[in-house]
Amino acid sequence: MLDRRFRTTDNEAAEVYWKGRWSPFICDHAASREYDCTSISSCRHHANHLQLSLKRLLQAPPSIRTFATAQGSPPQFDLPKRAPPYQKILKNFAEVRRVLGVDRKLTLAEKILYSHLANVEDSLLSNTQNGQNIRGNASLKLKPDRVAMQDASAQMALLQFMSCGLPTTAVPASIHCDHMIVGEKGADKDVPESIKGNKEVYDFLESAAQKYGIEFWPPGAGIIHQAVLENYAAPGLMMLGTDSHTPNAGGLGAIAIGVGGADAVDALVDAPWELKAPKILGVRLEGELSGWASPKDIILSLVGQLTVRGGTGFIIEYYGPGVQTLSCTGMATACNMGAEVGATTSLFPFTPHHIPYLKSTGRSSIAKAAKTIVESKAVDNILQADQGAAYDQEITINLSKLEPHINGPFTPDFSVPLSKFKEQVQANNWPETFGAGLIGSCTNSSYEDMTRSESLVKQAKAAGLKPKADFFVTPGSEQIRATLARDDTLNTFSEAGATVLANACGPCIGQWKRTDGIKKGETNAILSSYNRNFPGRNDGNPKTMNFLASPELVTAMSYSGSMTFNPMTDSIPTSSGEPFRFSPPAGKELPAQGFESGNTAYLPTPPIPDSSVQVKIDPESDRLALLEPFDAFPQSELSNLRVLYKVKGQCTTDTISAAGPWLKYKGHLPNISENTLIGAVNAATGEVNTAYDMDNASMAIPELASKWKAAGQPWLVVAEHNYGEGSAREHAALQPRYLGGRIILAKSFARIHETNLKKQGVVPLTFANEADYDKIDARDEVTTEGLYETLTSGGKGDVTIKVKKHGSGEEFSVKTKHTFSPDQASFILAGSALNLLAKKHAQ
Repeated sequence: MLDRRFRTTDNEAAEVYWKGRWSPFICDHAASREYDCTSISSCRHHANHLQLSLKRLLQAPPSIRTFATAQGSPPQFDLPKRAPPYQKILKNFAEVRRVLGVDRKLTLAEKILYSHLANVEDSLLSNTQNGQNIRGNASLKLKPDRVAMQDASAQMALLQFMSCGLPTTAVPASIHCDHMIVGEKGADKDVPESIKGNKEVYDFLESAAQKYGIEFWPPGAGIIHQAVLENYAAPGLMMLGTDSHTPNAGGLGAIAIGVGGADAVDALVDAPWELKAPKILGVRLEGELSGWASPKDIILSLVGQLTVRGGTGFIIEYYGPGVQTLSCTGMATACNMGAEVGATTSLFPFTPHHIPYLKSTGRSSIAKAAKTIVESKAVDNILQADQGAAYDQEITINLSKLEPHINGPFTPDFSVPLSKFKEQVQANNWPETFGAGLIGSCTNSSYEDMTRSESLVKQAKAAGLKPKADFFVTPGSEQIRATLARDDTLNTFSEAGATVLANACGPCIGQWKRTDGIKKGETNAILSSYNRNFPGRNDGNPKTMNFLASPELVTAMSYSGSMTFNPMTDSIPTSSGEPFRFSPPAGKELPAQGFESGNTAYLPTPPIPDSSVQVKIDPESDRLALLEPFDAFPQSELSNLRVLYKVKGQCTTDTISAAGPWLKYKGHLPNISENTLIGAVNAATGEVNTAYDMDNASMAIPELASKWKAAGQPWLVVAEHNYGEGSAREHAALQPRYLGGRIILAKSFARIHETNLKKQGVVPLTFANEADYDKIDARDEVTTEGLYETLTSGGKGDVTIKVKKHGSGEEFSVKTKHTFSPDQASFILAGSALNLLAKKHAQ
């Protein structure tokens, strides 16, 4: 990378040097001036400094790594650039009050969203009965305050941004290298290996960041959502993130929405980002958590009630007296996993628990500003809902009665209370034992999470017990890792036999090399404190059953290795023959000595654009490729399309564009398109990734799509409910478009994916009558009626699909529904949103 150059081979230590931004820290004798210690290769003191320095930089274990800052010292950064523009937000909110009237009762979500409108009157009064019926009807054109991108999705987002020809981003932005680090042997081995394997991608990302003034967090710095919570999230902020779990920041009172890269580009180029005004689901919390219950159990229970589709079109807003009892990071956990119900985002109001968290992360002035807003007259308070504000739907959860839950397998909404889990294991013939317990991730890696788990490890150690399942710990950020190392928490885990992985996504996103001998296709179980558990997600094995639970529950159950063990009621035999039973976990909300900044090598580059920097892309690369614009929509109906594939059952973005080893091709559209729909089940045959050509020849789906593309044969896919649920993975829209797909016809869509399809020029349609799904089969011929007129009229009109059956020639029509806004219709007509943006900026 530009300022942190890693040249690693099997026989050569990495060289790291800095260009002015950082003080030399590599050699213990740097201060003596007896030696030239500004780089490893020039240090002539002792040969072992080469290895020592490498370990120190690349996430060495706590016994070696000693570069944390002084105890409790806050991180150093340009705070004004990270603070929400409160003056602007409050000014916009005054306009909202003027338009809607000061007596209008607004929810917190409405206050923050509407305060970020590009034009308040236009958005709130159009198609809403003059503002009386905004939710579910208004088309909100928003101006977010910030954009955050993880390394896998940032590649395509930046490639799209670059094609617009702008010198810098219109809003502050950051890149976080967290998705491409493979978890296997531990941080000190995994990070340098991942840097070595992904060097050209990291070079590209950092060079683009420096050119356009984007903060670049290098590999090992932490997971995007934890870094955002620690550095950027703030009450009243609105941000977009190119990852579906961006709502994590809602734990700190922000409206944070997961989007595709094309949506992020809207914000980066100062174009309004469009969102259908969500309805508001109010979740009232009463009582207080105690014993084994944790904030994770709030969302595990809620997902079970709502299902993976129940939050579509809603923002989840927590309120009620129970909110005041939760820690800031506990609230973030609940918001993070709200993505699993399809909600636009989730958020909490400003509470007293936000103040110490903001102060401990070096943002006292933001805490003070937020507190001042809350204490202002009610009409100006944008950080809490108006008293008496109405919700479209309400759910009440009594925290005092909440039981720990375990969710899974294969879907996050199969929610089972702990007291009933044993009988579910036996009734469903799930494995009686599990091979790995994994805690941490962006969902549950807070100081509170880790110290509660640590308390259980200490109890077990005192009883002479070791985990019976492999145990993995993932710190969410360098700040968390350094603080846990200082406070001896990581050492407690390591002594228990845990593998401490890098500050990165690792197994949660499919970057996991298992070393326990489990073969692909072999049924097995794991427990994790992660947020998502679709088949094959964690280790590429579709037979691995991942059960989601709190980190405390995962930790305790790892000592038994049994799926039927209930730590609240059951005992574990010790070597002395005495039964051991866990006491409820106890932890600390925040570290008493403050957070450690950790290794300064992981701090981001400054957000200062430098036009002299050349963005690094090798023309011969198989990892990165510049984008070619898609063709514009024809000035006619779409005709003679063929159904490439009819999908049966669940079709997530993992199904459409698998992660894991395919992450390395995120910046190379032709290469990653070779995984298109490879997880999809053929509705006619039950086969996976098996399509049939017109002559009945069978082949893989991307192979047939490529063949049809080369022959000029456009195609469509027919699917069932919630098509595209899961990660905010725009590749799942880009890849079908690249291979010649023009329409996705489904029973329903996940919100993010439907938007992503429109952004890439793919037409998403739903069945007016879901039973018509049964009438259409692969290889049927399709022509649209009314689509072109609907698009040219800004989304007004009806679209019908005319079907001609393959073989019999029978013809019939199928009525469909759509959700095109005028802007989205323009995207499709132009060929993609990017085509339209580039044209506007060229003009």
